[in-house]
Amino acid sequence: MTTQPSRRAVLALGAAIVVTPVVTTAANAAGSPVRTVTRLSAAFAAAARKHGVPRDLLVALSYTVTRIDDHAGKPSQAGGYGVMHLISNPSTDTLGTAAALTGHGLDALKTDIAANVDGAAALLRSLADDAGLGAADRRRVDAWYEPVARYSGYADPSVARLEADTVYETLERGLALQAHGETYTVAARAVAPDYRSFATVPTLDQRFSVKTDDYGPARWVAANSGNYRVANRPSDYAIDRVVIHTVQGSYAGCISWFQNPSANVSAHYVVRSSDGEITQMVRNKDVAWHVGNTNNRSIGIEHEGWVNDPAWYTEAMYRSSAALTRHVCDRYGIPRTRTNIIAHSEAPGATHTDPGPNWDWNRYMGYVNGGGTPGWSVIVDNGGAFTASANWVTASAPGQYGSNHRHAQPVLSSDVAWFSANIPSAANYLVEVWYPQDPANNSRTPYLVATPNGNQTVYIDQRSNGGRWVSIGTFALAAGSRPVVGVSRWTSTAGSIEADAVRISR
Repeated sequence: MTTQPSRRAVLALGAAIVVTPVVTTAANAAGSPVRTVTRLSAAFAAAARKHGVPRDLLVALSYTVTRIDDHAGKPSQAGGYGVMHLISNPSTDTLGTAAALTGHGLDALKTDIAANVDGAAALLRSLADDAGLGAADRRRVDAWYEPVARYSGYADPSVARLEADTVYETLERGLALQAHGETYTVAARAVAPDYRSFATVPTLDQRFSVKTDDYGPARWVAANSGNYRVANRPSDYAIDRVVIHTVQGSYAGCISWFQNPSANVSAHYVVRSSDGEITQMVRNKDVAWHVGNTNNRSIGIEHEGWVNDPAWYTEAMYRSSAALTRHVCDRYGIPRTRTNIIAHSEAPGATHTDPGPNWDWNRYMGYVNGGGTPGWSVIVDNGGAFTASANWVTASAPGQYGSNHRHAQPVLSSDVAWFSANIPSAANYLVEVWYPQDPANNSRTPYLVATPNGNQTVYIDQRSNGGRWVSIGTFALAAGSRPVVGVSRWTSTAGSIEADAVRISR
């Protein structure tokens, strides 16, 4: 009989492993048949019971790293497998660690859904043991922040925070996803993560607040200097191409991968799916390594997601990316045509297929060229169509919209400031918000959007991107005049909550 090593023993053996992220600039083959995934709800429940991991935590983590999709059983280019993205490559072996913890064979962990989830739960439990979580702690979702942050093994702890924060945003927002013939539900809850060793780790916005003059709305996070070439474009090389990529992985994973000195790849920009947030990692003047012999002449834009799942390509992502592409084209005199704005797969000698058949080129190019201009739009300032309690104080600050704004302190009770609008017809609308720039603002400000199916909540870090319109997503809105967008004080995170202005467009 084979004796299984203890969780702590396996983690000790893995301490020397340098874990790389779950993403490269390459993409899996487009058009691969999507394998039917069944029994997954039961697998989540069974693994949670067996290893003492909260079931909702497993689901939220899977949603964050793969959108609960095993991508037809194929690995990512970084060697990540299954709905939990267990990794096996020369510098990462979370798959092997899961095998040692559970006794499952490597092939089973790669292809069997129940084994994959079980392996991930075992890995999380090991990380929880390593963090010193006792039985009482393990029953609290908030206590699992550190194990979740260490799950993907990102070398930069600020990027690890970015992924863990995304998991906890899902837990706070709740989830109701229909996929693979099953429904995956996570009940919304108030969260107050126990950061443990990550309590002193700054967020990316805190660490990388410096902007470049290349594109104002983008956050700047430098790629590893070994993953691109310093140049002086367009003096030494003309820039006449924009290349569109799909990450084949998560936003946090892409940022971490470009920071990794062993990656040998990079792109100039990375765009997040949920809200269109943009991170710049290579300056426009320098040559990013993203598209072979077209590198010298191009700007590369990566988009979070996977080519076989169109759900990643959101309205917010299309609009944000298109605004960036339009800016690049106008700056360097690049014609805004499909000859000059190309897919990775269309570059000379390309062997990749991204962004794949689910990328809507007609929609994207319409936005790049100013098409898709909203047929209806309204801006609501904190004036006549605004209602709030006396707790929302009128104030003035740099970067505000108009002559003033309102702000309040967080409290764990309902006290929503509402912006009202007369919506002309039932349809999908883009919702954007404006708030003043202040590092003392709240990092998880809850915005509520009143939809026909109830209020939807989106959390925004108001410490960054102030003084401009920030997309919080596209929502189905019913016709009529009523409160549409609210700012809530209900958050356990410290910092001033700003209610300034909203823009609703169709």
